[in-house]
Amino acid sequence: MINDKLLNPGSIVIVGGSNNKHKPGGKLLENILNGNYKGKLYVLNPGEDVVQGVKSYKEINDLPETDLAFLAISAKYCKTTIEDLARLKKTRAFIIISAGFSEEGEEGAKLEKEIVSIVNDTNACLIGPNCIGVITPNYQGVFTSPVPKLDGKGCDFVSQSGGTAVFIIESALPKGLTFANIYSVGNSAQLGVEEILEYWDKEADTKKGSKIKLLYIEKIRDPDKLLKHASSLIRKDYKIAAIKSGSSEEGRRAALSHTGSLAGSDSAVEALFRKAGIVRCSGREELTTVASILMHKELKGKNLAIITHSGGPAVMLADALSDGGINIPGIEGKQNEELLSIMNPYASASNPIDLLATGTAEQLGEVIEYCDKKLDNIDGMIVIFGSTGLSDVYDAYDVLHNKMQNSSKPVFPILPSISSAKDEVKEFLLKGHINFPDEVVLGRALTRVYNTPKPAGEDIFLKGVDIPKIQNIIDTSKAGFLEPDTIQLLLESAGIPVVKERIARSKKTLTDSAKDIAYPLVLKAIGPIHKSDIGGVTLNIRSEVHLLAEFKRMMKINGVKGVLMQQMLHGMELFIGAKYEPKFGHVILCGLGGIFVEALEDFSSGLAPLTYNEAYSMIRNLKSYRIIQGTRGKPGINEDKFADIIVRLSSLLRYATEIKELDLNPLIGSEDKITVVDARIKLEK
Repeated sequence: MINDKLLNPGSIVIVGGSNNKHKPGGKLLENILNGNYKGKLYVLNPGEDVVQGVKSYKEINDLPETDLAFLAISAKYCKTTIEDLARLKKTRAFIIISAGFSEEGEEGAKLEKEIVSIVNDTNACLIGPNCIGVITPNYQGVFTSPVPKLDGKGCDFVSQSGGTAVFIIESALPKGLTFANIYSVGNSAQLGVEEILEYWDKEADTKKGSKIKLLYIEKIRDPDKLLKHASSLIRKDYKIAAIKSGSSEEGRRAALSHTGSLAGSDSAVEALFRKAGIVRCSGREELTTVASILMHKELKGKNLAIITHSGGPAVMLADALSDGGINIPGIEGKQNEELLSIMNPYASASNPIDLLATGTAEQLGEVIEYCDKKLDNIDGMIVIFGSTGLSDVYDAYDVLHNKMQNSSKPVFPILPSISSAKDEVKEFLLKGHINFPDEVVLGRALTRVYNTPKPAGEDIFLKGVDIPKIQNIIDTSKAGFLEPDTIQLLLESAGIPVVKERIARSKKTLTDSAKDIAYPLVLKAIGPIHKSDIGGVTLNIRSEVHLLAEFKRMMKINGVKGVLMQQMLHGMELFIGAKYEPKFGHVILCGLGGIFVEALEDFSSGLAPLTYNEAYSMIRNLKSYRIIQGTRGKPGINEDKFADIIVRLSSLLRYATEIKELDLNPLIGSEDKITVVDARIKLEK
């Protein structure tokens, strides 16, 4: 756990501090000196008496007791140095800048574990190794640049990659986004992203400190801890945005070579973030843009007004917002006329509201005021205002500043002229504002924020889910793919509707069962996994003659042990799948079924157990949601029943971790019911 010696050390020693400011130990010392650290500062360097004006000690024995030690020396010397400092000098916080540990292979990983053992034995804490350091209000402990000036109301930021942390800072500063604390945790040998989140959660003070937390993650070591503390923080009205890299095979290899990390299933990460309420970002620009949005008043609805003096950027912004489900409602009638009366001739008030290049600062202020006070169906505003080259825009940005402070609705400024109006933009940022220089990046980031659900509830739905029966079925079943009759029993035990079906291995059983189920029928071969690829599925069988002919044909297929006969249903094909991910648990997917699962690659993910709110969010985040609702005269499906099956399945899986793979594909859905017609379940014991 983070301790006070790390955050507020009374003394710091730089092991490997140097006069050469092009070396990590030299640059680190320079940054700490430039940051006006108030405590006692020492250097440990056997070849120097004074380093950058700081007294240097040649031996640890000569060094005074020290709270925090930075190590900028070869990896092979770190273990003995830490042990001596911890036991002889009562050092209780360490930051290892050096590389050459688990990211390099087995020997480095072994050395890393030995160091952690010493740190734990002495009740100390460790950041790194293989990191750039830490910046707190008390010291600038990094060897990189830029070193941002901290702001208590800025973002708290933790990164597993030092280089990426620097680039994220570089992305933030031109926007005016500030930081309160920065942690680069590198290999996270003892303290990683999860432990930093735990500290933020336990020490949370909603009346002061940063309300925005940013994460850059390459490996999630403890999903349960991350979920627990991230969701707890968000319930306390904090906001969290994160990048989780390594979603592709190439990305996983890059993460492995960089930090010794292994990246987990991307669907599992997506599900975890949604369950926690974390806004997931795909890159640096999006992360810092999302953070900037979170610094503004909260957008509480999805209707926006775009106020601009340039049509093109407004069109691109409207497209980006619309793609993510945010509306740009038209402004008509009396309100349209009143807005037009504020502006110059030929302006437009239909939304986007276009003041034209001749629009004045006064008109800008009146339009913002009108949207804030008179348009009840508008939840927020985006203002695009750059330089036309005709005059400066100081007066316009002053108006924007005043309106942003006094508006009851959020106002997001896009000031694109960062070159031609750089002085005006700079003055605007100095007033404590943040600028969004690119309208499409802002539009996409806004949709990310708006579409991120709140943290899920923690209760597990059990009504009509027979856990003892489920566990008995699992206990008495063999490992491997379950038989159809066992699958039916298992799903029925969770209250999941399954199509009426019978298994037949003889003609007599076949014909007797057909009378019980009633035509039309579906016949499926039992045995092969991919039945449709080998002619193992026949639909719409309407007579005994057809039934017997298909039975005879299927029984000749290699590997077929019998047939499954089902009632023929009609409706929309849906899909629910699940896969067990180590450490994460079951990841559940849903979407359109049949061939559309692979053809469209459109599915949402959730982490079991799921609440009904999570299930509805999964369904409504599908690109194909409009089809599910019903489109072009075709009826949709019963969304409530689809969500109910997803939740019940998640409860089943919560108590059946032996199930490693599950596919319900398809389910047949209509306006009044949804039924599972085909399922595969794989058990491992």
